[in-house]
Amino acid sequence: MRILLAGAAGQLGRVLATALRGHAVAAFGRRGLDVTDLAAVHTLVKSHRPDLVLNATAYNDVDGAETDAEAAYRGNALGPRNLALAAAESGAAILHVSTDYVFDGEAGRPYHEYDRPAPLSVYGASKLAGEEAVRVLNPHHYVVRTAWLYSENGRNFPAAILKQAGTAPVRVVGDQFGSPTYAPHLAEAIAALVGTGAYGTYHLAGRGAVSWFELASVLYLRLGISTRVERVTSAEFPRPARRPRFSALTTIQEPRILLPSWEDGLEAFVRGMHWNR
Repeated sequence: MRILLAGAAGQLGRVLATALRGHAVAAFGRRGLDVTDLAAVHTLVKSHRPDLVLNATAYNDVDGAETDAEAAYRGNALGPRNLALAAAESGAAILHVSTDYVFDGEAGRPYHEYDRPAPLSVYGASKLAGEEAVRVLNPHHYVVRTAWLYSENGRNFPAAILKQAGTAPVRVVGDQFGSPTYAPHLAEAIAALVGTGAYGTYHLAGRGAVSWFELASVLYLRLGISTRVERVTSAEFPRPARRPRFSALTTIQEPRILLPSWEDGLEAFVRGMHWNR
């Protein structure tokens, strides 16, 4: 399969190229492809004639989106819209990566693919707008929602927590729950999904649910870090954007492509990093 990968320099894009071994992948970072430029997108897609356009780009500044909604919608809605249009006109399918933040977290259980979205933040709303554009403009689509993505490279929660090791205590929110997802596990699941031809919306995230506080505590324990982790509430740690209280994801779709548990993902992360105490 010929695949055009947008967002190749990002946390997910870096590992997708490896996971998609066996396919002919043309990978582009932001410098090589501005997804908000429709003419540039059309030109590149027409030139490479892919069977699949895979969008791993995103505006991920959840708090920044509250004061710069235009940037959020350009990255999370306009970009996917342009890719979906160009792919459809070239007869290609599209896979677009979205987020658990399209939900409000009030269901009290993990969200499946047929739950109704209700984003709390500008970021969540912009990601939902991108999903909707992809679905409307290209019938041959995969929309993949994931959550709390992290890897050894890039800016993410485990990386931020490790930078704080040695300070006492590290204060972490304990009343927000989600499904931490190790990026290489997601990449392998995406590689499996694109081979099915079963278009639709999928939840691909680390199995299970955990709070930010517990995730930090387990990470420190696995690495032998003695820094104390202190549980705080969302009210004690206010942020510009509202976060869902419980946005863990589950799947009821077929084919059922299940990721390893969040614990297994964290173990793989620990094995893959080089930690100097």
